[in-house]
Amino acid sequence: MADSIQVIYKGGSGEITEKKSRFIATVKPVQTEDEALKFIEEMKKKYWDARHNCSAFVIGEGNELQRCSDDGEPAKTAGRPMLDVLLSEGIHNAVVVVTRYFGGTLLGTGGLVRAYQAAVQEGLAHCVVVEKHKGIYMDIKADYTDLGKLQYIQNEMELPQENIIYEEKVLLRLIVPHQLLDLFEKKVVEATSNRAVIQKGNEVSFGIYEKQIIML
Repeated sequence: MADSIQVIYKGGSGEITEKKSRFIATVKPVQTEDEALKFIEEMKKKYWDARHNCSAFVIGEGNELQRCSDDGEPAKTAGRPMLDVLLSEGIHNAVVVVTRYFGGTLLGTGGLVRAYQAAVQEGLAHCVVVEKHKGIYMDIKADYTDLGKLQYIQNEMELPQENIIYEEKVLLRLIVPHQLLDLFEKKVVEATSNRAVIQKGNEVSFGIYEKQIIML
């Protein structure tokens, strides 16, 4: 995957009104097509009395799977414009359903495209979007005299700290993005004159939300 991608950490919903028609956008993070389809059906049941429940979703680290539905609206006036918003915003692994309650006034094809896109943007504005990074746990065991140097490297490289254990020696566990692994190891070796013991752990996907590490 890329160094980082944008994902929905917390879904949400937003609503706009256009010429008395209500457009309610509901966004949710998903990992599979089955999850996306299940959510779409849930929204259709919830808003069973609406004129339309149009949908779009993207799945995969490279958005390999893309689907959309106009659900009765004129072709390419709803689903495709909704999908275009997800793609233009760089969103991955997400589904959006825009529910339309018809207000009695036709919007025309251009008006529909603009309304459905605006609804998706409003829905995204009520979500929590985070950067998803791919990294690896790194355990560094060092003398206490080297701790300050290690923490300086951590802060300089903006590396999330998972844990720190104070025993005979200090054990610092950090999450290091893949693209920074070689540079990180080089800096630790140089700063501690090769005294620190570095051990690689498991791979992890993570983000930062409200200054806290979140596993994704």
